[in-house]
Amino acid sequence: MAHEHIVYMMLVDSAARAQDEDAIRKFTPRLEELASRDDHKPYLAVAHRAWGIALRIAGEYEEADERLQKALAIFERLESGWQIGRTQYELGELALAQTDGVRASSYFMEARSHFEALGAKPDLARIEKILQKLN
Repeated sequence: MAHEHIVYMMLVDSAARAQDEDAIRKFTPRLEELASRDDHKPYLAVAHRAWGIALRIAGEYEEADERLQKALAIFERLESGWQIGRTQYELGELALAQTDGVRASSYFMEARSHFEALGAKPDLARIEKILQKLN
C-alpha cells in the first residue's frame, strides 16, 4: 500500500508536469507538510519546484525563483541529476516568462547537459525544441 506522502508526491509531480496551477495549489501544501514532518528532502524539493511552477503561472516571479532555487539546492545536494535537469528546465521557463532569453538559454543548456548524461531522450527532445526557438 502506498504511503500518503508517496501519493501526494505523485499527484504534485503530475500536476507540475501538466502545469496545472489549481491542482498544484490543492495538493502541494499536504506534500510539503508531510515531507517536512518526515524530513524527506527529495519530496520537499518536489514541493518547492511545484510551488515555483504555480507561482510562475500566477506571475509571482520573485517567489517562484525562490522556490525553484530551494528545490535546485536540495537536488544538487542529493546529486539527483534528472531532478536537477527538471528544475533547471523550470528555471528556464521562469526566465522566459520574464523575457530573459539569455538566462533562459543558460538554464536550458544546463538542463540539457544533465539529460544528456542520463540519456533522457524525451527530456532532451523537449529542451532541443526550446533552444532552437531561442536561437
